[in-house]
Amino acid sequence: MAVPTFLRPITHGGWDSALMRWALILVFALFGYAKWFPYEAQALAPMLSNSPLLSWMPQALGLQGASFALGGVEWAICLGLIVGIWLPWVSVLASLGSVATFLVTLTLISSTPGAWEASAGGFPAMGAVTQFLVKDVVLLAGSFVLLKSSLCRVMSAHQTPDAQPQQRAAASVV
Repeated sequence: MAVPTFLRPITHGGWDSALMRWALILVFALFGYAKWFPYEAQALAPMLSNSPLLSWMPQALGLQGASFALGGVEWAICLGLIVGIWLPWVSVLASLGSVATFLVTLTLISSTPGAWEASAGGFPAMGAVTQFLVKDVVLLAGSFVLLKSSLCRVMSAHQTPDAQPQQRAAASVV
């Protein structure tokens, strides 16, 4: 089947990775910004206090300190994604940070009270927390897409012109 002319630009270039990068930059910038304000720290309290991975943070840093720390991490990932435009190895590190972030936030669904709406029979009826966190499944997938793209950029930058035909031949055997 022939692709219509107006859709052909979609099949060429790296626009998809660039779009994912900028979407993640926006998410980390905005969520990181929110962490500097008391309203966000208060919203995080039930999730942090019940998390087996993050419950130490409010105890060690206080609630607002934990929020500051999370915001700092989010802004560091955001900055890494921006710098990664020019330095692929930085993009790999930032993408790994993004993957780790969304893996951790998805664990909050299982540990936060009210994640499943009891008045609707519990699972699979999502409570407010789960409705907020379930988007992280897509952000996790996007983080893996960007990680793959970044790794490919690093690997192609380290290939020598002589090695490319040998690697292609080896890849065709596998």
